Amino acid sequence: MPINRVFSPNRYHGFFIFCIFIFSFFLDICTGVHGVKILYDAFFKEIMNPEYAPQRLNDFLSLILNKTVRVMKVLPNDSSRLTDESSLLIMDIVVEFEDGSIGNIEVQKLGYLFPGQRSACYSADLLLRQYKRLRDEKEAKFSYRDIQSVYTIVLFEKSPKEFQLCPENYLHHLILKADTGIEIDMPQKFVYITLDIFRKKQQNEGDGIHSKLEAWLTFFCRDEPEMILKLIRQYPEFKPLYADVYELCRNMEEIMQIFSKELLEMDRNTVKLMIDEMQEEIQK
Repeated sequence: MPINRVFSPNRYHGFFIFCIFIFSFFLDICTGVHGVKILYDAFFKEIMNPEYAPQRLNDFLSLILNKTVRVMKVLPNDSSRLTDESSLLIMDIVVEFEDGSIGNIEVQKLGYLFPGQRSACYSADLLLRQYKRLRDEKEAKFSYRDIQSVYTIVLFEKSPKEFQLCPENYLHHLILKADTGIEIDMPQKFVYITLDIFRKKQQNEGDGIHSKLEAWLTFFCRDEPEMILKLIRQYPEFKPLYADVYELCRNMEEIMQIFSKELLEMDRNTVKLMIDEMQEEIQK
């Protein structure tokens, strides 16, 4: 075999680019050019861990859902996935609240095509899991009255085109209602948060932080040092969260493994997105 085929530059081009990305990303963190991406699975689950600091996730979800909630435990995420596991997900966690309702908190790097249909499928899956569990626990005493709400909460780093048509709004609550006005309690509820639209809106308005909810969204999507300092000065309660991030970053070996995992996933996600878009164009 010709030696130029074995050591072809194109053969290792992706690997070299990957190494450059890791080094540049890690160097920016070490030199203070950027903060870490809080929404990466490893960071989010550590910083927002309900077993370690339950008040953090409680506070954020209470603001999102417009009511006081308390996370009791994290449930195993064993729902049947309808798509390939090389997905565009950054983070996916399922929790149970004090009243028995369930919340699925999901972060997408790039918004999936058909977000409504996808959310409906996973919400139905969680609802069925709750139904089976309650039916087995209560047996003959089971009633549909025992079914509690199932919340699907999706944060987009880059939102799908459906949300881009509404550039002034970054928080969307979707609740099923009858067109006649009759009151029927439907357990499936959806919340969509478009972080890219929030960030653009915040920048256009002078990088202000006007509420505790905006403080949380700033914490999740802004990694500029000046914004981190502004957030801490205005909301000092976020300082311990950044302190935990700092402690994580002190473990160089672990942090490099996190970056390697996340960047590899980003690479797969980008390829999958390109394939999806090309297939959509072909079908059109």
